[in-house]
Amino acid sequence: MGSEMCIRDSSTTESPEPSAPSGGGNTASAPDGSAQEIALEMVLDEGWDADEFHNCLEPLWDKESNWNHTAENSSSGAYGIPQALPGDKMASHGDDWETNPATQISWGLSYIKDRYGSPCEAWSHSQANNWY
Repeated sequence: MGSEMCIRDSSTTESPEPSAPSGGGNTASAPDGSAQEIALEMVLDEGWDADEFHNCLEPLWDKESNWNHTAENSSSGAYGIPQALPGDKMASHGDDWETNPATQISWGLSYIKDRYGSPCEAWSHSQANNWY
């Protein structure tokens, strides 16, 4: 399907964990902290429990991008923490989608909710199919 996201492979650019997101863009009140802290807060705000984050979302996005908000798959063009394909579809959550981890996480959680229902269902699909 055209809206599918690709997994990260050895050609994905990796760098250290990003620092707190910068302001700007259309993202409303981006939380401070590491990408993982932001994601945990958003997971809980969505009504999922912490296990959805620790057992499922954290390893899913470890696999996809190592939580690197500038990760780009050189073969597919998938971008960011959730490895959106194409990356610019994350603009629906903020015009700062290329630089703001919170915008990427917000988009990624919406994608997961709409397509799979929960991070654990997305992780299960990823484990079975090597993509989500």
